Amino acid sequence: MTQSPRIAPPPSEIATLARDRVAALATPPGALGRLGELGAWLCAAQGVVPPRPLTDVRLVVLAGDHGVAAHGVSAYPAAVTEAMVRTLVAGSAGVSALARAHGVAVSVVDVAVDADLDDLPDAVTARKVRRGSEPIHLADALTRDEAERSLALGAELAAEQIDDGAQLLMTGDLGIGNTTAAAALVATVLGLPADEVTGRGTGIDDDGWRRKRDVIEQALARAQGRTSDPVEVLAALGSADLAATVGFLVEASTRGVPVLLDGLMSLACAVVAEAHAPGAAAWWLAGHRSTEPAQAHALKSLGLEPVLDLGMRLGEGSGAVAAVPVLRSAIAVLREVALLSEIMPS
Repeated sequence: MTQSPRIAPPPSEIATLARDRVAALATPPGALGRLGELGAWLCAAQGVVPPRPLTDVRLVVLAGDHGVAAHGVSAYPAAVTEAMVRTLVAGSAGVSALARAHGVAVSVVDVAVDADLDDLPDAVTARKVRRGSEPIHLADALTRDEAERSLALGAELAAEQIDDGAQLLMTGDLGIGNTTAAAALVATVLGLPADEVTGRGTGIDDDGWRRKRDVIEQALARAQGRTSDPVEVLAALGSADLAATVGFLVEASTRGVPVLLDGLMSLACAVVAEAHAPGAAAWWLAGHRSTEPAQAHALKSLGLEPVLDLGMRLGEGSGAVAAVPVLRSAIAVLREVALLSEIMPS
């Protein structure tokens, strides 16, 4: 893929100091396991040892419809997207409950919902790129201009959150049919066949799985030879909401703000973002392992180990939000546990 300049990773000298602090804590060597590793990573991402408490954590849910939803790839109709946007705005979605429990601010943006949501606040509706997307096995999901606008929108949204003081960002997804487009993106970037990336999504049966696999297979064949340019890939096989997520991830990494990734949609966008802006992945953690096979391939390609493995497939950013308390625990350990030298002076 055409690449942007390489993004600098978190400072290695801070990471070294953080690991030294973990080793010096009044705990047996290795006793903290992954918690110590996460604490050290957060030190490096923040550029300070010990790490600062996470007091401003934000989730931005990017909503959009997908033309493939009309072709038997989902257990639910496309109308559910609009209904769930309204549920999120009302604070009654699954991720809403998790976010309240864990002190995470949630916003939702209608990037490409195929419905009129003008009765909702401008913060939700004012940046719509288009209504829905084309079915990717039959036509390009977006025009190139729409893909570029979506990327720019995502970058703008991330910049706004960062400028407003966000310490940790997450992206959520909302859109019936989105796992089909996301799986196609993973397959294209990683060179995988449709069989290996097709999952159950919203809980489709075996016939639905075969239809979904066939749609992805047709989409990959249709877009063959257009994989050298990330904008082309997103236009051919993605959607406006997925392209916006890519832009969001690249901007956050460029600005040096860590991102906690969620499930398949954020990981699919992450592999596109890393291909487009090498080094971006150094600023990401994987919140959880979903049940989608394409997510497993994306995790492996990015070298990310999920914080949680709860068998979740809700989407909305829920798995990432569920992992936030673990990160706060890692920070608390590095900030509050005594050093061995303090309790056993030489």
